[in-house]
Amino acid sequence: MNKRIILTAALFGALAVVLGAFGAHSLKTLISSSSLEIWQKGVEYQFYHVFALLYLSTFARYKNKLIGFAFVFFTLGIVLFSGSLYILALKDAYHLSVQFIGPITPLGGLCFILGWISLFLAALKDK
Repeated sequence: MNKRIILTAALFGALAVVLGAFGAHSLKTLISSSSLEIWQKGVEYQFYHVFALLYLSTFARYKNKLIGFAFVFFTLGIVLFSGSLYILALKDAYHLSVQFIGPITPLGGLCFILGWISLFLAALKDK
């Protein structure tokens, strides 16, 4: 579990750097400033939860199911929340139909909340 969490965090961390740089350098001319803010919010929340995943890896050696839940929720949150913001930011530039995004972003946010609650409960349970 520990190795899987670290590998996931490293992958999402590298991706966040790439997406942040892409937004700052390549997207500036393609999308509006409000869309660029949406893009940056996706990068920001991805980074926050990369650090949360790295912190989880310090608990993973205890074989606590709650850590496994937090890992899954943080990972799903990054994909759903940040991923939907990236798509939303690009919708005008690439003429994307994104009606399906409406419920996905809040589901990703809910996953983040459940991940934090799982981490809280795991820490509470830890001796």
